[in-house]
Amino acid sequence: MNEKSLEGLRVAILAANGVQETELAEPRKALEDAGARTTLIAPKAGTIQASIHGKKGKEFSVDATFDNVNPADFDAALLPGGALSADALRMESKAREFVREIDKASKPIAAICHGPWLLISAGLTKGRTMTSYHTIQDDVRNSGANWVDKEVVRDRNWVSSRQPGDIPAFNHEMVALFGESKARTQKVA
Repeated sequence: MNEKSLEGLRVAILAANGVQETELAEPRKALEDAGARTTLIAPKAGTIQASIHGKKGKEFSVDATFDNVNPADFDAALLPGGALSADALRMESKAREFVREIDKASKPIAAICHGPWLLISAGLTKGRTMTSYHTIQDDVRNSGANWVDKEVVRDRNWVSSRQPGDIPAFNHEMVALFGESKARTQKVA
């Protein structure tokens, strides 16, 4: 990965209480280390409580809520896992609309573990190839997607991964995908 290859890229991180701590913290660090600016977006202002495999983890400060963001202001989105967070987000109409707008603009989306639940509820997964945490593979398949059991899967403007153990491969592919998207956007501009 090129040092600062994502300089100036604006990445929305969508999460809620119960987000898996490592799936938020480690990809966020990889993005910021590559020069991206990240914004943690949640349903409510304040902080969100992360979890570490069901136990209380770190609290993260929320940068914005769905009420005060515009998907057009972002270049990419990251959907960390954590069953409670992903389940809460999929019920938020503004979160579903946010990912629909990101995808409609062909901007990259990175989802890990239970993160794909939001893409499923937004109606975006039909015909896509992706992975997720193994317990939601039926949800992915029933939404019309092709679920595969690999540590990381790239399909057009998406990258997906299964679980915390896959984070190194996920981070590598996410930064690469986001960088390719940035390069294409710069050529057009």
